[in-house]
Amino acid sequence: MTDKTLDCSDLDNHMGVPIQPARMREPFANMDIRRWAQAMHYPNRLHYDLDYAEESRFGRMVAPQSFCVAMDDAHGTGPSCIGAIPNSHLVFGGDEWWFHGPRVFAGDTLHNHRVPVDYTVKDTKFAGPTCFQRGDNYYYNQAGDLIATQRSTAIRYRPDLAREMGGNLEEDDRSEDPVWTDAQLAELEDKKFEWIKMLHDLGHGKRYWDDVNVGDKLPTRIIGPHSIASFTTEWRAYLFTIWCGVKRRTDLDIEALGFVGDMAGKEQDPVLELENPEMTDGAYIGPSRGHLFPRYARQIGMPRGYGYGASMGAWILDYFGGWAGEWGQVVHSNCAYRGPSFTGDTTVMDATVIDKMVDEEGRHLVQVDFKMVNQQGVTSATAKAEIELPKK
Repeated sequence: MTDKTLDCSDLDNHMGVPIQPARMREPFANMDIRRWAQAMHYPNRLHYDLDYAEESRFGRMVAPQSFCVAMDDAHGTGPSCIGAIPNSHLVFGGDEWWFHGPRVFAGDTLHNHRVPVDYTVKDTKFAGPTCFQRGDNYYYNQAGDLIATQRSTAIRYRPDLAREMGGNLEEDDRSEDPVWTDAQLAELEDKKFEWIKMLHDLGHGKRYWDDVNVGDKLPTRIIGPHSIASFTTEWRAYLFTIWCGVKRRTDLDIEALGFVGDMAGKEQDPVLELENPEMTDGAYIGPSRGHLFPRYARQIGMPRGYGYGASMGAWILDYFGGWAGEWGQVVHSNCAYRGPSFTGDTTVMDATVIDKMVDEEGRHLVQVDFKMVNQQGVTSATAKAEIELPKK
């Protein structure tokens, strides 16, 4: 009989103890912001068109609110993946964000104070006993201003149990990408452009709180079909995935965390990076390879190549931020990831205004209820968020 226990006993030694911070080497440049916007499929001209951005309220290019996590060496999941769980792997479970006002521009340098918070073990249909572990990230700029707080949830599980409970993934009907006809792809591009047109129509204008009503539907945003190429583009927009892109942690040992076999490579190892960087950047060797190689995806219980939870979180924040416009901003967002985006799938985002309020700081907020599904209507993420809009 298979032992189906998940040993989380070491985690108690780490809760509340700050871990080594993420450390940038150089300040952000406009090109970093452009790379991020393009990789996250976010065609908001504020974040890549210098001439347009100079005419905005900012007078220069500004980073999307989703950009903070680009500097982090683990997408923000560092403090939610600490402590050994033998024979384990992880996927992202969700992110809660609080934004404190200051924005990020070229020339800024961020640092991240990271603290493990707590964990709980639940029985799931995906992998039996599963650990939901949380950790906090506090992103500060070089002036000491707190830009954002992120509470990340990691889902840590035993891949052998996920494979056992998932059946034969080689013969799973999800193991092959769906086939899109040329006509369907052309129709998709038209639908995707409807959301982009919304960005253009708002331009430098204001979306007033007064004009938004409970029950209003936000325009639909579509991304995809996803592919190994699109996931790779996303991966390379994170600074830590680039050779010597950040100062590496010296307290990170993938094998000591419990990763085994093909998933226990020397990803982000500061010594091996100088000798053979292809062994350390995550795309080819180590725990992140499952995203880009179906054979390794199946080893951890996934039927084929799949996307990054951190990117899903960015898509959500960008969806809210694009609708709010340059005079609005996301104040708070709490999103749960229900399942990954697989190669060949599309991602469809919708939201509804469910409340309007003025908070204790006098900010005029709308609350939205969000859902992300694939082309078959399968839910991949849900969220609720508060967005500040200007008052007439």
